[in-house]
Amino acid sequence: MGRWEPDARGRLAKAALELYAERGYEQTTVAEIAKRAGLTERTFFRHYTDKREVLFAGSGELEELFVRAVAGAPESVATLDVLTVGLDAVAELFADRREFARRRHAVITANAELQERELIKLASLTAALTGTLRGRGVAEPAASLAAEAAVAVFKVAFERWIAPGEERPMPQLIRESLAELKAVTSGA
Repeated sequence: MGRWEPDARGRLAKAALELYAERGYEQTTVAEIAKRAGLTERTFFRHYTDKREVLFAGSGELEELFVRAVAGAPESVATLDVLTVGLDAVAELFADRREFARRRHAVITANAELQERELIKLASLTAALTGTLRGRGVAEPAASLAAEAAVAVFKVAFERWIAPGEERPMPQLIRESLAELKAVTSGA
């Protein structure tokens, strides 16, 4: 190994995405990722538990931020508006990460195991939001329905945001998707 360079975690993520795109997720090894990043396998395992986690490492941060924003919203705010506060908070995580998100999404959609992991991540987010809404006094089934709707809004906005040629910011797409949901549920 040569001279120490900063941002080992970021370099590993970049190297992994490059290799997944070039060779495929299943054909890429941790050793190859570490070598491409100019690091050791040991360093890889200090940052990620396995090669799949390179793609899902931000899931906990996303969930925590969303839940914290919803929990911290004023008590007087309506449920859907509380979820809007959470959606606005998570939208900020995606600033300047569109190209990474596009490449990540392409890798995930090409692999059934990774698609399953993505669904698990979204289910965990939904469960956490449901629990947070219940903690705010939202009864069932309203808490579950609202959490599911918020995650659906996020998912639709995210997929629009990473679409080829799309340049609008994530917060704008979240607001547009939320407005569409409100239009659908109001019968407009």
